Amino acid sequence: MVNKNILKIRKKLDKLDDNLLNIIKRRTILVNQVIKNKRFKKDIIDKKRISIILKNISKKSKTKQIDPKITNKIWKSMIKAFIEYEFRNFKNKR
Repeated sequence: MVNKNILKIRKKLDKLDDNLLNIIKRRTILVNQVIKNKRFKKDIIDKKRISIILKNISKKSKTKQIDPKITNKIWKSMIKAFIEYEFRNFKNKR
């Protein structure tokens, strides 16, 4: 049997997960706009931009006192997932 405090905390986590899903939906809409503005599949992966994003996330994580290893893993995974999404949804222009 799980104690009541854990159940309350889990309810809060479930609410946060719902919020994260809404944010991911908004991010997907923006990625769709990016896809429409890319001319070639080779433009999907921008290593320089990925590097900048990961550095910024690391700095912001430290500032907000979040373990940067956690955010780095999350962002790498999210970037990879969205790159795969872009490849699946890119209308082949060449």
